[in-house]
Amino acid sequence: MNYLKFTQYVYLVFGAYFVYDGIAKLNDPSLGGTPWLSFIIAAVAVFMFFFRRKFAKKFEDRNKKS
Repeated sequence: MNYLKFTQYVYLVFGAYFVYDGIAKLNDPSLGGTPWLSFIIAAVAVFMFFFRRKFAKKFEDRNKKS
């Protein structure tokens, strides 16, 4: 289960990609789509990073006590 410590960083990668995508859509309207949807997805990805990080820490602390 050591890989679970690293999977939370995938959310940061997705968040960075969607921020880049949103900025690209703002600067070039011919790309189509709404840039705000990309920013919302990026915000959810960053939230999920912190949520998973807190949950993993809580899970680790629980295993140390028992």
